[in-house]
Amino acid sequence: QMLALEYLVVVRTCADAPPCFSSCREAESFKEQGNAYYAKKDYNEAYNYYTKAIDTCPNNASYYGNRAATLMMLGRFREALGDAQQSVRLDDSFVRGHLREGKCHLSLGNAMAASRCFQRVLELDHKNTQAQQELKNASTVLEYEKIAEADFEKRDFRKVVFCMDRALEFAPACHRFKILKAECLALLGRYPEAQSVASDILRMDSTNADALYVRGLCLYYEDCIEKAVQFFVQALRMAPDHEKACLACRNAKALKAKKEDGNKAFKEGNYKLAYELYTEALGIDPNNIKTNAKLYCNRGTVNSKLRKLEEAIDDCTNAVKLDETYIKAYLRRAQCYMDTEQYEDAVRDYEKVYQTEKTKEHKQLLKNAQMELKKSKRKDYYKILGVDKNASEDEIKKAYRKRALMHHPDRHSGASAEVQKEEEKKFKEVGEAFTILSDPKKKARYDSGQDLEEDGLNMGDFDANNIFKAFFGGPGGFSFEGRWRCPAAGFGSGKCTDCFTQQQRFPSFAVLVEKSTLLLESLQTSGVVGLHAALHKLSALSWC
Repeated sequence: QMLALEYLVVVRTCADAPPCFSSCREAESFKEQGNAYYAKKDYNEAYNYYTKAIDTCPNNASYYGNRAATLMMLGRFREALGDAQQSVRLDDSFVRGHLREGKCHLSLGNAMAASRCFQRVLELDHKNTQAQQELKNASTVLEYEKIAEADFEKRDFRKVVFCMDRALEFAPACHRFKILKAECLALLGRYPEAQSVASDILRMDSTNADALYVRGLCLYYEDCIEKAVQFFVQALRMAPDHEKACLACRNAKALKAKKEDGNKAFKEGNYKLAYELYTEALGIDPNNIKTNAKLYCNRGTVNSKLRKLEEAIDDCTNAVKLDETYIKAYLRRAQCYMDTEQYEDAVRDYEKVYQTEKTKEHKQLLKNAQMELKKSKRKDYYKILGVDKNASEDEIKKAYRKRALMHHPDRHSGASAEVQKEEEKKFKEVGEAFTILSDPKKKARYDSGQDLEEDGLNMGDFDANNIFKAFFGGPGGFSFEGRWRCPAAGFGSGKCTDCFTQQQRFPSFAVLVEKSTLLLESLQTSGVVGLHAALHKLSALSWC
């Protein structure tokens, strides 16, 4: 009788079962063994013994409650939720059952259901501090959900990730929170983290459409479009109405087709069509950073082929803004900088490339850019003479003759002091340029970027007049001063280019002009002009 009274509580919970003291004793024994293993943190063995207890006495609320606690420790919250719900169905006043059900709901991300469970506990025991704390936790999760939803609409993905991290501290088994976090990580370009989260979910549930979508999204944003489409299709098989997977699949196929068409047009030399196709592709999905970076670089290559170098630079700049590790875009932009003589920018890009990939080719490109930069900081003698860098010796001489006569100080003796000073400077630079470019050895050193002053050539001591006299020849060289005046220009002022040119070609012409001037001093200006024209005509007939 005493033994029967000891197990009366157990028997009372088995409403439809006839009293069986031996089975109740056996079930209780299993429960005690389960408790022992639970205390040792051997949750798998504890689970086995609680299951045996339930099998022996299936209508006991505490057995289900204990097994629910064990499943929670094993991280199997969905199974634990079923046991906790069964325990409170058997005994609605079972406080621990309601607490465990609430914690399972909260761990799975259902904060509303969790709140109802904790409120029921407080109805049964209004002083229950654990229920009070868990109710606050549920409210916190609901608040983070609300903030994350608003921030996702604002595309503030970093804040969404922050909110989901905080919510997952209370709801570690919530796939919904994990999926949202993974999607935002993908949109932020943090693909390895996003893939890790999605893969963890797929290991537990290979048919999870949301996880399949996120996995595909990561591949899509990493420019692995074909593989991405496979995941999107698989997600749509699991959930045909999955809007995000449907949209992503459509964008991926369209992007792949446009990019391939653009590549084909480029290879065929149809640069205008390639430009249009790459531009259309860029409008498909602004979130696909890596693919768009490649599209910008491809379009930059097209622009460089079309000699639209500034536009090419802009496209490459957009590419590296999207992907700072995109070496090809840096190389393309650097070449465009070289072509537009923006050497400092070219050096900066080549340095970036060489720091990332220390190859011989990149080292040589950097060296070439540095040499061009050094050369650009010197005087450009080719530009001063107005000749190409591949100009012949005769072309250099002709250019010097033209520029030297154009800027000779005597030609500008009647100009203002400021103009005279500027022309004198240009005259000296012309002579300096001719000195270097007319000497094969000096020209070679100049072209290679060597410092000519380091080679012993001090341009500061340079005398342009000596070069001028040596070039034009004659005793003391040619001078504008005193040897002749053009009567048509008025006596003592101005010079006549035509007369000067004739004097170079035919020295006797200068003598003729000088003698004519003596005869014309008493004539009026109109007469001088007339005779001057006659002299020009005479010279043309006599010497041309």
